[in-house]
Amino acid sequence: MTSIPGPTSKEILSKLNQYQDTRSVFFVADYAKSMGNYIVDADGNTLLDVFAQIASIPVGYNNPNFLALSQQPAFQTALANRAALGVNPNVDWVDSIERAFMSVAPKGMDNVFTVMCGSCANENAFKTAFIYKAAKKRGDREFSTLELDSCMHNQAPGTPDDMSILSFDKAFHGRLFGSLTATRSKAIHKIDIPAFDWPKASFPQLKYPLEDHVEHNQKVEADALKEVEDLIQNSSKTVAGLVVEPIQSEGGDNHASPDFFRRLQAICQKNDVLFIVDEVQTGVGATGTFWAHEAWNLPSSPDMVTFSKKFQAAGFYLHPRLRPTQPYRLYNTWMGDPVRALQAAAIVKEIEDKDLLNNVKNVGQYLQENLQEMAKTTPIENIRGQGAFIAFDLPDSKERDEFLMDMRQRGVNIGGCGDRTVRLRPMLTFQLPHADILLDTMRASFA
Repeated sequence: MTSIPGPTSKEILSKLNQYQDTRSVFFVADYAKSMGNYIVDADGNTLLDVFAQIASIPVGYNNPNFLALSQQPAFQTALANRAALGVNPNVDWVDSIERAFMSVAPKGMDNVFTVMCGSCANENAFKTAFIYKAAKKRGDREFSTLELDSCMHNQAPGTPDDMSILSFDKAFHGRLFGSLTATRSKAIHKIDIPAFDWPKASFPQLKYPLEDHVEHNQKVEADALKEVEDLIQNSSKTVAGLVVEPIQSEGGDNHASPDFFRRLQAICQKNDVLFIVDEVQTGVGATGTFWAHEAWNLPSSPDMVTFSKKFQAAGFYLHPRLRPTQPYRLYNTWMGDPVRALQAAAIVKEIEDKDLLNNVKNVGQYLQENLQEMAKTTPIENIRGQGAFIAFDLPDSKERDEFLMDMRQRGVNIGGCGDRTVRLRPMLTFQLPHADILLDTMRASFA
């Protein structure tokens, strides 16, 4: 292997940097040569990939069924003729909706709104919450002349200044204006950008191993829930929706118990606040269930569930009662992408045909067990995970960053999150032999 990034990567980056900022780039990839769980870089180095394009590759590079999809006439038609789906959906669009999205819709969620990315999904979910809340307040009457005129000046009452979305400390929901306001993970994401005056609650910071800190963890969860209810009931702005990640991914892989989320939903229902679950990073099998929130055993489904990343397509599920009364309230030119919807349908089929959810559970358990053993002789701590969606901490950010760089030099592409966390984001096709390579490489790095 060459160093990572190697000379060819550096040469390409030097050229690319004339036109685009390349300071975030690990290395330049050669996707034509990448295969399965392995990514190949511009210098010909092959790396086991447990970062997977920031958790967005579900079934491996150059998956044969994905490549075969490109030969199908329906795929070629969608590629050659991109539809403005809100105006002229293609004759097979409803088939794609059913095969890709509704076949795996969270229980009780009968509508889906498709968009372009995770930030777009959350942004439109927030809009839906505001539209719903305003409609309830307005009742059966039509928009008033004052509302219609004032909104054109960004002023109340047409542009309400008394509603908000409640999110959590350490959360990440995107980089658009509403989603960035709800994001609280890193200052560099938010600095210099105007934001809405929306509240945030503390997310429980659990201690590990869980069995040794039961009392502490119950207390921090109870404290967070009390804070949420206090904010909802005492906020100067009506909380229209609450958004939460099943696992706070960018913020450091922060978990909470299923009981916490059940009680959180109950608080939302009690106070007429829409319960929005952001499954952009956790959805589509990474935790061993198709949707991470399935593990909560909620008494009823969330009000909205957003998705992107591993689904290739993006959007959010919602109840029919949340569909706006008027058209064009939720709308844009593309309203999704038929090409990505066909890919999403292929992903669902691959997951079902290859029994990949069980694979994720088995490999995840194996990884977690071995990491717990490794923690006895290495600096890793706070091992946590759901399925193969796993993380651990190192003593500080410097040691974490050095570990990530060293792992790449040893042939494993891996990423971090939070202040000192290493996150594992393997593909759903990651097998036990791949897990052994990862673990052996980690042991060599810590030796």
